[in-house]
Amino acid sequence: MTNIRDLAREADVSVTTVSRVLNHHPYVADDKRKAVQDAIRKLGYIRNQTAVQLSTGQTKTIGVMLPYVDHPYHAAILQGIARCAFEEDYRFLTWQTNYVKSHEQTVLQALAQREVDGLIIVSHSLAVEDILNYEQYGPIVFCEHHPDVSAVYIDHYTAFQKGLAAFQSLGHTEIGICLGRPDSTNSLARKRAYQDTVACTPSEWIYEHSLTIEDGASIARHWLSQPRRPTALLTASDHVAAGIILELRKRGYRVPEDLAVIGFDGSDLAVVLNLTTVAVPYETIGREAFSIAISDTWRDHPQIEIPTTLLSGITANLAVNTR
Repeated sequence: MTNIRDLAREADVSVTTVSRVLNHHPYVADDKRKAVQDAIRKLGYIRNQTAVQLSTGQTKTIGVMLPYVDHPYHAAILQGIARCAFEEDYRFLTWQTNYVKSHEQTVLQALAQREVDGLIIVSHSLAVEDILNYEQYGPIVFCEHHPDVSAVYIDHYTAFQKGLAAFQSLGHTEIGICLGRPDSTNSLARKRAYQDTVACTPSEWIYEHSLTIEDGASIARHWLSQPRRPTALLTASDHVAAGIILELRKRGYRVPEDLAVIGFDGSDLAVVLNLTTVAVPYETIGREAFSIAISDTWRDHPQIEIPTTLLSGITANLAVNTR
């Protein structure tokens, strides 16, 4: 089996130079780097990753724990992580947990058993205190805010206030909201923003467990059945907003004339439907989380807040009673 000494002889360089090329060291002369790369191809050298891990104590692998890989919010964060991993010559392992606590525990065990160098947690159901017990084994970075752990996040309270304030500036006073998991940290912050910002917040105008286009369609049907309806809805995601809009159009109702709608995400779907939406740079969240996970800064528990932006579209307009 070809080893680095064979490569050194073939390339007529030192073993140290071969090692530097294999480890992507920046300070190697171009001609020597090319000679080593030519030798690798000629001799068919394949690096023994197990030996590398034993010698360096690193797997060059980052774990990513997320509830659903097909949710646009989670997928966009994953894209940011993937791009950074490619740039830094890292691998990443993805675990879909469906918010099942036993599955999340399995992912944490992977960190404890050194299967990954660090762990990025996009969202979770386990108690934060249970997760922090595993920080002794390596970096853990949240994509949600928590002061006791490294975190890259958006302020969901402020972000939701932007959408609510936009409705209020258009004269809407009867505003409903859509939330995902009602007991999640993000949903609780959004609900608090709603109750702090809007005077009239009846419980029947808070639509929970809304994640998908189908959920949006179900909300639209429920809205139609209500004797007293909000004139505006701030949704949990662009997909939920799309489901509401498409279902209402199918039934002959108009957005924003009959119901004003603001999405949340700033996804490609928002562009297609020309949604008014609160845009979130999810890929930036993924990139920043990855950067912390592979550096020593995680020990200081950095808190990085990523700003959001309200994007104008055609799905929100003046309330009927102000025209």
